[in-house]
Amino acid sequence: MTTRTINPVQLHLLELFNYCGSEQTVSEMKDVLADFYAKKVQQEADRLWEEGTLYGEAIERILQEHWRTPYSTM
Repeated sequence: MTTRTINPVQLHLLELFNYCGSEQTVSEMKDVLADFYAKKVQQEADRLWEEGTLYGEAIERILQEHWRTPYSTM
């Protein structure tokens, strides 16, 4: 059995969510976190574009990838 510890960021988020009084507040906090990570992804994509690692053809290949988990139909 593997044990995992909670890192400081996870602990802080758990403490924050503990004080959420409503589903609306939880939803708003989720939106804030999603926006934060969307900005991080955009910054990294911009960096890769500037250094030439990410370019039009590479983006097209990424768009053609199938990222979903294959499910078997029984």
